[in-house]
Amino acid sequence: MDIGALIFPTDKTIRPDRLGTALEERGYDSLWVAEHTHIPLTRKTPYPAGGELPDFYKRTMDPFVALSVAATVTSTLKLGTGICLVNQHHAINLAKQCASVDLVSDGRFLFGVGVGWNEDEMEHHGVDPSKRRSTARERILAVKELWSQEAAEFHGDYVDFSPSLSYPKPVSDPPVIMGGSGGPVTFKHVVEYCDGWMPIHGRADPLEKIDLLYQMAEDAGRDPASIELTIYGC
Repeated sequence: MDIGALIFPTDKTIRPDRLGTALEERGYDSLWVAEHTHIPLTRKTPYPAGGELPDFYKRTMDPFVALSVAATVTSTLKLGTGICLVNQHHAINLAKQCASVDLVSDGRFLFGVGVGWNEDEMEHHGVDPSKRRSTARERILAVKELWSQEAAEFHGDYVDFSPSLSYPKPVSDPPVIMGGSGGPVTFKHVVEYCDGWMPIHGRADPLEKIDLLYQMAEDAGRDPASIELTIYGC
């Protein structure tokens, strides 16, 4: 088992470079940073953890900037988005941001992804909350095409671009790890195009649902052992 650290990096927390150095010196495996672009004053959806929304949600730094800063002062620490709200990024820009972090870190980037819970936030990015999963699916698949193909193209309902060149390519093959509660809907996406699942610690025991994930993988012709489990906690 590997141990990592998760933070919402803000203008009031420890700097990502100082944190990265401290974690690597102490033998931690990874650093994960959360993402929220902004917090609308209106709220259609309650805070999932209950109560008032913590202050750090509205102060969160850009995750790719934070990880790049940490990359410059570390050499072994893995660097992950925990998670990246993919529906708040254009797929072409997102592919380049991820690949750039992977390049400057010499292949240490981990792509934690999620569809988001704040409906007002995603609507400001032009995303229909009722289609958040199908939208995220296309954006992630498009990102993977841009990473892996010389002349990449994608034609979907939400992402569409003709054959295009985009560099840099990732140094490694960054794993795509889907965050979210366990269940048939989430697991369908994990099995189809992700390398792992990232359940949230404290909401439920992920091991209670792991058998369902493995069974769905087998039913789809995928080796369950190919799916990594990363526990998200904060």
